[in-house]
Amino acid sequence: MKKYLSLLTFLLTAASVTTAQNGEVFRMSEFAKPKKREIIRIPNVDGYQVLKADFHMHTVFSDGHVWPNVRVQEAWNEGLDAIAYTEHVEYTPYKADVKVDNTRSYDLAENQAAENNIILIRGTEITRQTPPGHFNALFIGDASGYIADNDPSKDKAAIEKAVQQDAFLFWNHPGWKATTIEGSYEWIDFVDQLQKEKVLGGIEVFNGLGFHKKALDWAMDKGLTVMANSDIHNLVAHDYDLATDYVHRTMTLILAKERSAESIREALEAGRTVAWASKYLAGKEEHIKRLFNACVEVGPSYHSKKSKDANGNETRTNYYEVTNNSDLYFELVLRSGNGTKKIVLYPSSSQIITAKDGQSNLQYELVSAYIRSDEHPIVTLALK
Repeated sequence: MKKYLSLLTFLLTAASVTTAQNGEVFRMSEFAKPKKREIIRIPNVDGYQVLKADFHMHTVFSDGHVWPNVRVQEAWNEGLDAIAYTEHVEYTPYKADVKVDNTRSYDLAENQAAENNIILIRGTEITRQTPPGHFNALFIGDASGYIADNDPSKDKAAIEKAVQQDAFLFWNHPGWKATTIEGSYEWIDFVDQLQKEKVLGGIEVFNGLGFHKKALDWAMDKGLTVMANSDIHNLVAHDYDLATDYVHRTMTLILAKERSAESIREALEAGRTVAWASKYLAGKEEHIKRLFNACVEVGPSYHSKKSKDANGNETRTNYYEVTNNSDLYFELVLRSGNGTKKIVLYPSSSQIITAKDGQSNLQYELVSAYIRSDEHPIVTLALK
């Protein structure tokens, strides 16, 4: 017992000395989250940089749950290039606690965004009743002059402020409040007029965790830029399973000439975008194919195996390694040729495929990408 008490006294004394030497505080910094920026790896596409952007986010200055600086921290941590705060003009549920000021979230975050190399674009959400619904305006000037009441007779006037500021306008989540996203919302006269007057530039196809399929068809048919955004209100890490390697917040991939706000604007107006929601892509066929070709490569055949077919004829099967040089996810199903029937290319990974000898390529349906609500692009894997 005496030996036990002596040992205990020694340990307590040693702990006391250690604590005292550290200013009476024992710091456990090794348990803190490391300060690091994730890198979303996507190669350049035919000379264009692929910028990652989220142009639909909220803070406590409308109906979000966080202070503006948190959105900059999240964007930096998650590897985004550009963001926009799009606070509701007509909907400010925290006005008893937070002063109504639709420019304040931008003003509070402007310096922090610049210091963290995040392109911060001025924006707002014009929040009308549904229909016609909600519209985001990017590259605006002063956000304080927008109509704040929701009188339906003022719907067109509410948009006029964005027109006066030469904003890039897109229609948000057109299937919102629909009974089913797949089939119960329609193209409406109000939006049709905006599109014909060249006021409406884009449409959200992916909004958060929702795929508004009809919106993709409208984008293709009416020449609208495909958009994808998180519409985040809570912490991003609260709503998305970021621990899964192919899960990211929903965002727009922009094929930009350079990393600048001016190039982003030019690309949006030119329609050079692809919508990205973790495993899924959506957009114009040409852009998705170019993106896929930039990310995926097939190495030369490294092995060949002889066998005989059902008729006893000798055949040869060649082996290839297919590499995904990006953090995108691609799922392919064979549609033409004689080779591996299905391929799943996880981010920054490779797979082994086989193909019968004598073929120059295999054609696959990229089922994780959409070029219309019911159509996937066909991509080609060249065999060497």
